[in-house]
Amino acid sequence: MDKRQANGFAPDLPLLDLAAFDLAAIPSHLVDEQIVRRHTALPLVKRGERLFVAVSDPGNFAATEEIAKLTGLEVEPVRVDREKLLGAIEDYRSVGHDTLLAELDEHSDIDVGIVEEPADDAPDAVDEAPVVKYIHKALLHAIDAGASDIHFEPYAGSYRVRMRVDGILREALRPPASFGRRFAARLKVMARMDVTERRIPQDGRMGIASGRRAVDFRVSTLPTMHGEKVALRVLDPASAQLEIEDLGFEDAQRERYVAALGRPQGMVLVTGPTGSGKTVSVYAGLNLLNGEHRNIATVEDPVEIDVEGINQVQVHAKVGLDFATALRAFLRQDPDVVMVGEVRDRETAETAVKAAQTGHLVLSTLHTNSAAETLTRLLNMGVPAYNLATSVTLIVAQRLVRRLCPHCRWRHELPSDTLLAEGFEAAEVEAGIALYEASETGCESCDHGFNGRTGIYEVVELSPPLQRMILAGGDSLALAAKARELGYDDLRRSGLRKAMRGVTSLREVNRVATAA
Repeated sequence: MDKRQANGFAPDLPLLDLAAFDLAAIPSHLVDEQIVRRHTALPLVKRGERLFVAVSDPGNFAATEEIAKLTGLEVEPVRVDREKLLGAIEDYRSVGHDTLLAELDEHSDIDVGIVEEPADDAPDAVDEAPVVKYIHKALLHAIDAGASDIHFEPYAGSYRVRMRVDGILREALRPPASFGRRFAARLKVMARMDVTERRIPQDGRMGIASGRRAVDFRVSTLPTMHGEKVALRVLDPASAQLEIEDLGFEDAQRERYVAALGRPQGMVLVTGPTGSGKTVSVYAGLNLLNGEHRNIATVEDPVEIDVEGINQVQVHAKVGLDFATALRAFLRQDPDVVMVGEVRDRETAETAVKAAQTGHLVLSTLHTNSAAETLTRLLNMGVPAYNLATSVTLIVAQRLVRRLCPHCRWRHELPSDTLLAEGFEAAEVEAGIALYEASETGCESCDHGFNGRTGIYEVVELSPPLQRMILAGGDSLALAAKARELGYDDLRRSGLRKAMRGVTSLREVNRVATAA
């Protein structure tokens, strides 16, 4: 049996008229809008374990395979006219959103006071409440869109839900402003927060099922002038399974990182702002080390990803369990590898340095902009220069850039003087540089011309020349210049390399790493 037959397609698949289907009755809860738009494939009706899906291209195997994997159903393709399908998808989007809004409006007189968490044996009607359905759909939409963050934001006369996809924050939904308080209450119930407390920020955690996988969210609330803003960070366990080869390191950078992880002692620091992928890089390293013969312990705030084989401890400030306390306890438990979620203060930094100097491999993160600034930040915390020079073995500074869609990117020609001003080397310009930009409209395979993200890195090994400069009191500018002299690419140079290979655009590199 060939692939066409195996997927249920026949060469003479008849053309069906979409007018025969009521779009308001289609099973919209089974397949998220983002998948419908990406594959131009619309679910029409569910019969038992079979889901009939409208497609215009009989060879669109990617659509049927992803929908089958997501729903766990046998997908039966139905061939329809492409123009009518595109129109139906637009109608489907408005029907789903308008139906939920209509249900919200019908219940606009419901009390918005304290919301009680339903018991496990509560009737199914509880799960059908309009606010519950609206939030559930918004969260599923964010997961399928690949969002890293979701923001529920109240304003004086409006309310909006925004999602951050591939590092860019965009508006996704605009429900009635009158429901802001109920949305906040529902999210706080799901995250097991105190729903009666609206005056101070709170933190919590929750999870929902998406298809056949569970997705966790880190939830935080913030009192604003017009109500509580709720922000959710998506904690996808799949990100913790990435291999070092998948992160986007240049070959030499990856070799330095792996070599540092292979040492029995020393400190490896991964740095960058919030949302730059530090946790994923650290966990990729821990996955490489995770094995029967190593005792690995981590202290995090919070523990974002649960990994079997690693002893993970969550900070609990109210009972006195902070980073430094947990780290001191680790050292009494014969660890081989210690990961500190973040070095925030002098006590944690000094304890981590001590661990690195006494036969342990220590991994940690800092919120700094570059490798050189990481060293000066630790010095400013009060860590002596000689301790830094003898304990820190490698610093990884990183950012995330969006990947260009290979299907719709377009060639972007720039004059030589512009290329030189952007930081490209003269030899590269003379040899010819092919740069690409994202399509404004995008295509079926991407989101506005981009598809996913990759890292750009500055990976600096503290070799003797840099150690001597630290001991001599060199500042961040001098340390950065010395690192360039020793051949280490900075973040911008790493980004320009990816732009030259067509992985990302020059505009995207400029967005995250400005020219010196």
